Amino acid sequence: MLFYHRIFFSPEAKKTFHLALFLFLLPLFSCGFYKPTIVKTDFSTGDIEASVLRLIDEDEIFSAVALINLSHHNSFYPVKAVLVIKRPSYLRMELLPVIGVPDFFLSVSPEIMKIFIPSKGECYSGLPTVSNLNKFLPWQIDIEDMIMIFTGAYPSLKEEPVSYQMHHEDNLVRVEMKAPSGASQIIWIGENNKLFKLVRQDDTGENLYHVEYTYDNNNFPEKIKINFADETVSLSIKYSDVKIEKRKDLSIFDLAIPDHVNEIILE
Repeated sequence: MLFYHRIFFSPEAKKTFHLALFLFLLPLFSCGFYKPTIVKTDFSTGDIEASVLRLIDEDEIFSAVALINLSHHNSFYPVKAVLVIKRPSYLRMELLPVIGVPDFFLSVSPEIMKIFIPSKGECYSGLPTVSNLNKFLPWQIDIEDMIMIFTGAYPSLKEEPVSYQMHHEDNLVRVEMKAPSGASQIIWIGENNKLFKLVRQDDTGENLYHVEYTYDNNNFPEKIKINFADETVSLSIKYSDVKIEKRKDLSIFDLAIPDHVNEIILE
């Protein structure tokens, strides 16, 4: 049974469809804003990773308040979120109703995914697979790709070797990447090495999703918009209070569940 249909999209649940993580972010918000490294673009070397603006390293934790507008089967759901993310596969989020305490908690690490719904006294746990994530989030994308997109970057093709073709398109550089299986993606890079657009395709050449990144006065995207090819799901994420800092303590990504809660194991 797909739980998100019950929690996220029923008329009764729309009041609780808000995300936050304030209880856990006080230490993060006390630190200064991160200044990303900008490197000179030189696509002649073929080193794409070194040519794109480096926003976050794997030893850093990203946190932000996010306003999310989700469209699902022509219904629209506004979301307020505070996210905590660490590459490659750590995520934590909470639902915050307009009034009251959070009633939905999600944590993901490489080993396990947990979902806690206090009002129902239920906890779901299982491997962080695409199918398990899709029970609670209305799109099919793996956690590593999701985290790269949410943190203003593009996901990697998980095969080697990846071939590259690059050329200028208007005032952007278009980079086409293709894996041996035929899976591919195209990215567009602009001024100051900023990533502006991404199109991901499967091994048959069919589009899976495309992403647009919008910037204000900072190097981190102010807004990220994702459209899935089946046209049933799209979402836009607008960030504020972005913090990126080095932090070794990863306990925030291990959701503590009260003893009295009924645990449901996901297959």
